[in-house]
Amino acid sequence: MSANEKVGHTEEAPVKESSIENKVAGDAPALDDAPEKKKREYKEMEHEAHGDLHAKVDMNTIQFTATDLYDKDKVDIEHVVMEEVFQLLQCDEGGLTEAEATDRIGIFGPNKLEEKKENVFLQFLSFMWNPLSWVMEGAAIVAIALSNGEGEPPDWQDFVGIVLLLLINSTIGFVEERNAGNAVKALMDSLAPKAKVKRDGKWRDIESADLVPGDMIAFKHGDVCPADCRLTEAIDVSMDQAALTGESLPVSKKLGDECFSGSTCKQGEVEAVVISTGPNTFFGRAATLVGQDNDQVGHLQMVLARIGSFCLVSIGIFVVLEIVILYPRFHYTYRRGLNNILVLLIGGIPIAMPTVLSVTLAVGAQQLAKHKAIVTRITAIEELAGVTILCSDKTGTLTTNKLTIDKENVKCYSQWDVEGVCLLAAYASRTENQDAIDGCVVGTLPDPKQAREGIELLDFKPFNPVDKRTEITYRDNRDGGKLKRATKGMTGIIIELCSRNKTSELEDQLEADVEEFARRGLRALAVAYEDVVGDAADGQGSGFELVGLLSIFDPPRSDTKQTIDDAMALGVKVKMVTGDQLAIAKETGRRLGLGDHMYPAKVLKDGPEAGGKHANLDEMIMDADGFAGVFPEHKFEIVKRIQALGHLCAMTGDGANDAPALSRANVGIAVEGATDAARGAADIVLTEPGLSTIVHAIYGSRVIFQRMRNYAIYACAVTIRIVVCFAIMAFIWQFDFPSFMVLIIAVLNDGTIMTLSLDRVLPSTTPDSWDLAEVFAYGIGYGFYLSASTIALFATMHSTTFFEDKFGVNPIKDTNDPEGHMVIYLQVAIISQALIFVTRSHGPSWTERPSVALMLAFCLAQLISSIIAAFGDWGFTNVRSISGGWIGIVWVWNIVWYFPLDAVKFLMKKTIIAALQRRKARKAAIATVDENGERLQRTASRHESLYSNRTSFLSRAANRLRGGAKISMSQNELQRFSSIQAQQSGAALTRAHSRPAA
Repeated sequence: MSANEKVGHTEEAPVKESSIENKVAGDAPALDDAPEKKKREYKEMEHEAHGDLHAKVDMNTIQFTATDLYDKDKVDIEHVVMEEVFQLLQCDEGGLTEAEATDRIGIFGPNKLEEKKENVFLQFLSFMWNPLSWVMEGAAIVAIALSNGEGEPPDWQDFVGIVLLLLINSTIGFVEERNAGNAVKALMDSLAPKAKVKRDGKWRDIESADLVPGDMIAFKHGDVCPADCRLTEAIDVSMDQAALTGESLPVSKKLGDECFSGSTCKQGEVEAVVISTGPNTFFGRAATLVGQDNDQVGHLQMVLARIGSFCLVSIGIFVVLEIVILYPRFHYTYRRGLNNILVLLIGGIPIAMPTVLSVTLAVGAQQLAKHKAIVTRITAIEELAGVTILCSDKTGTLTTNKLTIDKENVKCYSQWDVEGVCLLAAYASRTENQDAIDGCVVGTLPDPKQAREGIELLDFKPFNPVDKRTEITYRDNRDGGKLKRATKGMTGIIIELCSRNKTSELEDQLEADVEEFARRGLRALAVAYEDVVGDAADGQGSGFELVGLLSIFDPPRSDTKQTIDDAMALGVKVKMVTGDQLAIAKETGRRLGLGDHMYPAKVLKDGPEAGGKHANLDEMIMDADGFAGVFPEHKFEIVKRIQALGHLCAMTGDGANDAPALSRANVGIAVEGATDAARGAADIVLTEPGLSTIVHAIYGSRVIFQRMRNYAIYACAVTIRIVVCFAIMAFIWQFDFPSFMVLIIAVLNDGTIMTLSLDRVLPSTTPDSWDLAEVFAYGIGYGFYLSASTIALFATMHSTTFFEDKFGVNPIKDTNDPEGHMVIYLQVAIISQALIFVTRSHGPSWTERPSVALMLAFCLAQLISSIIAAFGDWGFTNVRSISGGWIGIVWVWNIVWYFPLDAVKFLMKKTIIAALQRRKARKAAIATVDENGERLQRTASRHESLYSNRTSFLSRAANRLRGGAKISMSQNELQRFSSIQAQQSGAALTRAHSRPAA
């Protein structure tokens, strides 16, 4: 993207000429000697230009601060006339003095992006700040602090078990986040470390961090531009901005043009005045957007928070009921009542849920790595399963970022065929030190050596901004040593050079072909040929004849079209978001079957046209196949709006210009060959070319999602079965179940459930979503059924002689007999683990074979549970071993109660779940729908999650520990498991006066 495109002019705006692009684009000069002849205008693909701009307000009112200098409502310092640039910056071409530079460091800050020092201890504690942990922390306090008195010691066993579970989960999250990449650090490292600057009238090298606005700098071929600047001297300059703006070709620069910090000089020498540094540069603004929205909560974190809230409410209801019933009604002692409450707190909360899901996601990440996709944020796997829209950069992602001559579109105007035209163009190209155009022309030959094979080079004229063409004079040894001449270059220049066999019909045809190329986003390159009279290299020619017209484009990757088709088949809509020009984007979209319904970036600011088919910008974004001419902030805004419409959005890219959107997207995907900045901001990094890996990742993520959903239903069901079952038993029989045995059940259950990460499941053919109403409904249904099975067993054992009469076992009649506790422990442990086979299946549980790992883990857990029941004489927890007869009774009892669980599932599907789905469909029908059927409904605030409390709490604590010290930039930008994104980098930059804190 050239600086001139930044003002949002359309394709029809006047064009300017640029060094490399002028080889392939431009207008023909007027024919002064033939006024009666039609003036030809070969309207080709070029960068748009605009006239000189001036400050929009009185220059005398602008203060020498970042707030005023970079305020676009007052002045566009990137485009105003150079006289005003020097006036605004209070400098001249003689450069600054050291004293002035020192003063300006104090005003604008250093030319770098600083990092924030994290408090490691607070970072570790942050993983204990979520609803799932709060309940367990409360249980730990109850066990160690409140469970005192009545001659009994504190409940050390429960306290130690709870604390160990908390520490294990926190350690997993902490280690995973500490190993995270740092997107902003990668952006910062791309800045040039040294800069050549004029200070006190002398040129010298300094650290690029010491540059200030107003400095005069110089750089040349191969150097990295150290700051945003305006050119005061430019000799045949070409800058590679691909990593910043997404443009395929290096961009030609002339006097007054802007060069971006971080771009690379590919040609020429430059002197320039620095206009912006650090966070105020194009590069700095991209870094500012990375990690923005410090209260943004990850999708899985929100799901975990809601499941945690469900469990919290369930536990809270029955804890309150126990307090108001057990103490007043049954006159429980203080310690006895607390022991019952501990059972609900420990057994009700699925404390191992983050650990179980983490293992599931980690195994999924290992599986994706086999398909060459490296996952840097494991929760992105869950979000990828629900992605409905995939936004993709074009250059280097959908395309190869290598210019190519499209042989299918070569136009021939004489006896030369396609191969002949390409060969002549290759003759007129350099074979060494090639620029982008010469490289792609020679690349059309089967063997690059053919560009000089069979000929003797006599003279070569390289491309220059004046002639705008290349020319070769050569001896053709395959044609008797005749001297010949070939040229290639800008269409208007070449056709005016031609004098042989040029007719009006030919010119009409050429004009039509060039305009067709321009409409399709293809750059045109004309080729002409003549014979040389005599034997001198500078001899007169017979007159150039136009022989052909080449089209240059950045071709799509070989597998891109198939990948897009596969993604659409999976219910994922693909949108192109590119910094390249609109016509190029449309042509690429047509070639990929993506569609050409695309818009320029200016619509994101101006909105849809009045009276058009789109009522608002959201409708336009959802309807579009893509956007062209976008900058990092545009990509960021597109992704943000798509998310606000209720969609999970993925973004692919490869350059620093993609980093903000990659960071903002639910799933950022850096393609093979991406810059460090893009890889650092991404959640998934592809290590082989193309996008086909994304389809494997989507498919694999949906498998993982099904496993996680199965566990979520299981966890909610276990919560309900524990709190309902033991609360009702306490109300009816004053049954006091040992809290330590609930901890044993939780450990065995979660150890078994971790093998779900390897379970066999069928992925969905459409994007997945967490319908938590269904999850909670299933959990409540299963929980009540399992509670009934336990209550029925205890009632039969306590109030009848059925088991003694039929099986000859010893009677257990005392309500709180230690053997009775062990019977209930075994029954709860077995049936709770067996529930997973029901939640993991869509049909009858015995028809869908589980994985070997899950089956082995289940059998091992049942063996351990049975051994504990047979030999577990633990006095401290009030249980005693039971006979083999009772163990057998419990097994048979659970088998009998297990099979109707499938009937419960099917009954709920037909009734409650069907009703929930109908209600959901009615809500969707009420929501606004555009003509393509896309739902346009804002989602709830992303700040509603209880996890957001962690942000404000830790921020306040960190500020107090630092004693009010200034915050710079977060060291951990990426969103990690059980955490939220780090502090907004832009608000943290000390000197970013032009970007006020959000």
